[in-house]
Amino acid sequence: MKSLVRARTLLTVTTLVAVLGSLAACDDMSRRDRDTVIGAGVGGAAGAAVGGNALSTVGGAAVGGVIGNQVGK
Repeated sequence: MKSLVRARTLLTVTTLVAVLGSLAACDDMSRRDRDTVIGAGVGGAAGAAVGGNALSTVGGAAVGGVIGNQVGK
């Protein structure tokens, strides 16, 4: 049971570091670039939740990226 708690803690910390690092990478992006990346991320997550396979994840990311790019026009 302790190993499961340790693994979960390690996963949480690793995810937090990855998210903070990716946010820092967006510092010099234009607003439109940021909207594209956010749209692709949200679309990919939605595609994975709906379809549950790689094709739906990639399709959702592509559609979300296009929508995110066009929203701020």
